[in-house]
Amino acid sequence: MAHLLEQDATGTQTAFVTARQDAWHQLGIKLESTFDAEEAMAYARLGGWNVRKEPLYTHVISDDGVTQLEVPGKYATVRTSPFTGMPEPLGVVGEQYTPIQNEEHADLLNLLVDESGAHFETAGSLRDGRNVFITMKMPDTLQIGGIDPVDTYLAAFNAHDGSSAFHFVVTPVRVVCANTQAAAIRAAKAQFSVRHTRGSSNALAEARQALGITLKHVEAFQTEAERMIAQELTIREFEAIVRDVFPGERDENQSKQSQTRDEQLMALFTGSDTNKDIRGTRWAGYQAFTEYVDHFSVVRGDEINKQNRRAERAILSTDANRVKTRAFDLFSRDMVLAA
Repeated sequence: MAHLLEQDATGTQTAFVTARQDAWHQLGIKLESTFDAEEAMAYARLGGWNVRKEPLYTHVISDDGVTQLEVPGKYATVRTSPFTGMPEPLGVVGEQYTPIQNEEHADLLNLLVDESGAHFETAGSLRDGRNVFITMKMPDTLQIGGIDPVDTYLAAFNAHDGSSAFHFVVTPVRVVCANTQAAAIRAAKAQFSVRHTRGSSNALAEARQALGITLKHVEAFQTEAERMIAQELTIREFEAIVRDVFPGERDENQSKQSQTRDEQLMALFTGSDTNKDIRGTRWAGYQAFTEYVDHFSVVRGDEINKQNRRAERAILSTDANRVKTRAFDLFSRDMVLAA
C-alpha cells in the first residue's frame, strides 16, 4: 500500500474523514460541514477499538516439542478491528504503558471547541491502526503582511504500538498552496507530549495546555513571518541558504538529482505563481522551500502513489520538517550571509 491510511482488505473502506476539503486523494469520507468527537469515531472508523494490553508469549521449539513461555514485563497491545471485529496486535509495550483510547483522544480535543472555537478538520488511522491522528483548525486565519493567508491547526497524534507518546503539534498551513509550515521558533515550542501513564482526570488541564502552546506559537510565528515578509532577499542570498540546507558538491560532480532540486527551488523563489504577491522577500524564500518539500521533492512510485506519499510526508516526515525548520531558522535570522 503506497499510502499509510488504513483500509479494509478490499481497499474500499478507508479510516479517514475530512471536513469540507477533498478527501485525502479521494480516500475516506468528505463531510460538508465540521464534525464532533462522536462523528470522528464513526466516520473515520476509530470507535470501539478497545485497545488493551495482553500478556506476551514466545514459543521455543525443541526435540521435546513446542514450549510456550510468557515474556515477563512485556505486553502486546491489541485492538478490536473496526473492519472485521476480530482482535489484532498493534505493538509491544511495558508494564507502565496505559492505552489511551481513541474516544479519549477525541474527547480531549473536543474540550477545545468550547475553549477556543476550534473545530475538527481531519481524523484517521495510519499503519494498520498503530498510529491515529486528529486535527483541529483554529478559528482565525493569519494575514502575513496583510496579503498572505495562513491557517493554523492543532494536530494530536497517538501511537497504540508504544512507539511514541500521545502528542500535540501546532501546524500552520499556508492557504495559497497548502504548504505545511514547520517553524523553528525559539520563543515558543510547537508541541508537547502526554505519556501513556496519565489519568483521565488531567484531560481539561492538558487540553488547556495544548491551547496555550498553540496560541503562543501562533503569535510568535506571525511575528517572525511579518519580519520576513518585510525584508528583501537577493538571489545570491537565497542560493547561499540553499547550499546551507542542502550541502554538497556544486560543480561537475553534482548529481543530476541535486542539480534538479536547486533549479526547482530557484524557480519557485523567482517565478512561482503562489509567491507572486511576496516575490523577493525572505518570506518568499522560506515558502520556496516549503512548496518544494510538500509538492516537488522526489518520491517513488506512479503519479497517484506520489501524491499520497507527499500528502503523508507533509504531516509525518521528520526529514521534511527538518528541512523546513532549518530553512525557517535561516530566513528569520537578522542577517542572511551570501557566499
